[in-house]
Amino acid sequence: MNTPLTLERMRQDIAAMLHEDPEDIQDDDNLMDLGLDSMRVMTLATRWREAGAPVEFSEMASVVTLGQWWALIERAQQGTR
Repeated sequence: MNTPLTLERMRQDIAAMLHEDPEDIQDDDNLMDLGLDSMRVMTLATRWREAGAPVEFSEMASVVTLGQWWALIERAQQGTR
C-alpha cells in the first residue's frame, strides 16, 4: 500500500533524490537551482501519480518550487485545475 502523498512526503522524495536532508528543502526554494533536472522531475511526477496524486509532468515543469507543486496537487485534488 502506498503512503498518501503529503507535502512532507514530497519534501522527503525530493531530498532523497538530491541526497539532501529534508529539512534543507524549503517550500520556496528553486528546485532546479538545487539540482533537479527534467528527468528527475518526470520520475517524481510518475511516483506521485502512482501514489494517487493527479499531477502531470507538464504542470510541474511550469513552476519551480515545492510550494508551487503542492498547490498544483491540492487544486487538482479539489478539481479546480
